[in-house]
Parts: sequence; C-alpha cells; structure tokens
Amino acid sequence: MTRLISAAVPILGILALLLAGGSPAGAGELWQPAPDARWQYQLEGGSSALAASGGINVGICQTPPGGGACVRPDVFDIDLYVDGRLSGNDHTINTAAVDAIHAHGRRAICYVSAGTAERFRPDYRKYVRFDRRHAGKLIGKPFSRVFPNEYWLNIKNGRGQRDFILRRVEARTRKCARAGFDGVEYDVVDAYAQGRNVTGWRIRPRAQLIFNRALAGIAHRNGLSVALKNDLGQLERLQAHFDYAINEQCFSYHECTTGRGQGYHAFTRTGKAVFQVEYRVSRRRFCDRAAALGISSIRKGGDFSLDAKPWKPCS
Repeated sequence: MTRLISAAVPILGILALLLAGGSPAGAGELWQPAPDARWQYQLEGGSSALAASGGINVGICQTPPGGGACVRPDVFDIDLYVDGRLSGNDHTINTAAVDAIHAHGRRAICYVSAGTAERFRPDYRKYVRFDRRHAGKLIGKPFSRVFPNEYWLNIKNGRGQRDFILRRVEARTRKCARAGFDGVEYDVVDAYAQGRNVTGWRIRPRAQLIFNRALAGIAHRNGLSVALKNDLGQLERLQAHFDYAINEQCFSYHECTTGRGQGYHAFTRTGKAVFQVEYRVSRRRFCDRAAALGISSIRKGGDFSLDAKPWKPCS
C-alpha cells in the first residue's frame, strides 16, 4: 500500500493535502485528486540547487492570468527516476522528490511510459533482448522527431508481447509504490489511433482497450490511483477503470469539447479530475475554455521540455 502521508508531514501539510483533493486514507483506499486541483508537469530536473528535492521545484509559485497572489501546484507529475544530469545514472528512484512534495502537503504522480521502449531507461536492454528473440515483433518506429530515442511497442500478444510489456510496467509500478507516490500516469496508450505508418504496428482498438484496462489493474493492485493519458476515442469505455485523466494539447487539436460522450465529459460528469497541458498556444486562448469544461490546465515550454519552469497555471 502506498504511503499517503509521511510521518514527517506537519499538521499544515495535512491540511494542504485535504485541499489537494483527499484525506488521510485508510487501508485499501486510493487517493483521488479534486477536480479543481492545480498540477505541475515536471519530468526533467537537472539543477544541483534542487538536489535535496530530487531536482523538483516543490516551492514553485506563479501568478495566474488574472493577477493577484502567486499560486502553487497541489499535484506534481514527475518521473520515477531522478534526472540523470543530477544523479549521474539512469536508475536512482526519486524518493527525495516524493518526500519533499509530501512535506509541502502536496501529492505525487509517478510518470511511466507504458507504450514505448525508452533507450535511456535501466530496463531498455530487456526490451531489446525480447525483440531479438521474437524476430523484431516488439520494438517499432521511433516515437517522433522530437523524441527519437524511444520506440513504439507492439501491444498485441501473438508472441507474448503484451504480457512482457505488462510485466515490465508492473515492475516499475512497484517501484513507484515503494517510493511513496500517490498515483501513476501511464503514457503512450493510444497506439491504435496513430496507425501503422506512425507506430510500425497495426493495433486494433480492442487490443488497446485490453492493454489499458490491464494498466489500470496494475496501478490499483499496487495501491496507486491511475490517470488515463490522452486516448480520447476510448474515454467512455475506460473512465470506469481510471481515477482521473491527463491530456496534452487537446485545445491545440480542438478535442476538448462539451457534448455528452465527447472530449472529457466522461470524466468531469463523474467528478473526476482532468489535468491538461498546452505548449504552443497562449493561456488567453484556452484558459477560459478549460474553466468552462472543468479542466485544470497549465502552459509549459513551447519546445516541449518539462523542466520546472515555465509553469503557467490557468487559475
């Protein structure tokens, strides 16, 4: 069971945890964020000045668009591992950041890419060995031009690929739980929607549903709440399995709509939080719409970097 409140968290920290969308949970309970919680997306952090908090700026405070006092994130979505520029390796679990986040009365989500094999991860060679043993049926095309050092995975199970991937994901998820994270974000879970020309694989919608539901089960077995990342085409069929959602650029792509069965209505109508990030449009172009839809949105850097700054919340 994941540690929801560190013994070191002061009373003010506990009060802040309540405001961040939860209460001190009993055995078997999962943290679930409040719909209006603010979030920070920081997957990079190589500053030696922040070494004590694992490279994560837990004290960040920025002014919202309307002005006034600065505001702070309630929830931090961070990588499982400390940035290699700070740790000097690829395998240091970022327990320091989780402890610092909890000490400030905030919550921590553990980032894990489920649908790609990343060359910079400590278990990457295991993916390569499986791929070689099975005639190249696991590792597909590079994810994108921006991220050429990770590769789309084949989540079909004809040669046991899905079972292998899920075992690797569960191993990482156990590390998230042991580090004290409150939840987990599984990234790259919409290969079916990208098509063979992008991924190298022909993935059917049913195969994606099986995979994504299995991911939710892994998180819950390990005492973590779980976010559904993107995959807008399957929201209605997946929302019952996931505790909140995370989205990148749905305003840029005109996918955040209000009608029943469209956009994130499947989550917001049941009181589930939706955390959203934009990179290349200004806040004035999406913050009002985000508020109307009940979505907690931020803007990060236009180069898709995910360091502490910029962090520009909508409210």
